[in-house]
Amino acid sequence: MPELTLESLGPLQRAIMDVLWDTQESTVHEVLRRLSDSKALAYTSVLSTLQKLEKLGWVEHRAHERAYYYRPTMNRAEVGRSSLKRLLAGIFHGNRSRMFQQLLDDDTLTPEELAELQRLIDLKRTHEGG
Repeated sequence: MPELTLESLGPLQRAIMDVLWDTQESTVHEVLRRLSDSKALAYTSVLSTLQKLEKLGWVEHRAHERAYYYRPTMNRAEVGRSSLKRLLAGIFHGNRSRMFQQLLDDDTLTPEELAELQRLIDLKRTHEGG
């Protein structure tokens, strides 16, 4: 199966994957209903996008009564890790410190986000034993 990265998805594909990650499993009608809040879409557009995502290995389906239920083949965290590894290798040449510094240099980082990053670092240190 090809490497699944968020960058390989178009906007509608990403929106559909977000719905499936949130719901774990949905019919075409359920996906359409959730997406209709933000944009006007046709049933056939959602169906054809789900079918393409299935061919690409992003989703699978099961038939139940008269409906297909689609579910992601990987969770959001797994796909995020894959995308992050690709970003790390491609842009930062594997240098994690440089990537982290780029994040810290972002002027839009809020004090709350900085505190959360510090909490995550402290938690990682605790679990790694120092």
